[in-house]
Amino acid sequence: MELGMFEYYLIGVNVLGFILFGINYLLYTYTPEGQVDGLLNIVSLAGGSLGIVIAIFLIDRKPHKKVMMSRVFVWCVLVIQILIFLMLKGYIKSDITLAFWDFFAQHKAFAVYLLCINLVTFIAFFVDKYQAIHRRSRIRIVTLLGLAFFGGSIGALAGMYGFRHKIRKDYFTVGVPLIILMQLVLLFYLMNGKLF
Repeated sequence: MELGMFEYYLIGVNVLGFILFGINYLLYTYTPEGQVDGLLNIVSLAGGSLGIVIAIFLIDRKPHKKVMMSRVFVWCVLVIQILIFLMLKGYIKSDITLAFWDFFAQHKAFAVYLLCINLVTFIAFFVDKYQAIHRRSRIRIVTLLGLAFFGGSIGALAGMYGFRHKIRKDYFTVGVPLIILMQLVLLFYLMNGKLF
């Protein structure tokens, strides 16, 4: 199979994303203010999110509060870009539908999963808020964001604003709506895509 210009572009921008993440990691490690997070986000939007995610796994797996928003952004963009790539390559049905309720009626187990993960996420935000008020051990940020990422984004949003918790942290106030957007694109693809 011969690669076209688009595939060469994707390879190049992902290599650039990988290299920029390495540079960013060194800057975070050895300088107080020399980060290139904004440039990483641009490269991610330009198609380099896979290279950045690979670099995260190879270079710096431990999440830090300073880079949490950037990580949420890159992961959401990666999922959206993979879905768009699949659609551009023809892995989508010709008869596109937006009948969400029909989809959930046909996939009851998926609907039950979403209800359960959103309930668990909502409760996790309540517990974390309660623990914060009483100065006890807290639920890790990556756990709360992970619950939101894997389907509990509506529960996270309800917990954030219902309990007035984590509403000053950009990785929640911007990150959770971004996760919801990513999940809507994923749901659209699940309803209309064809992998086989």
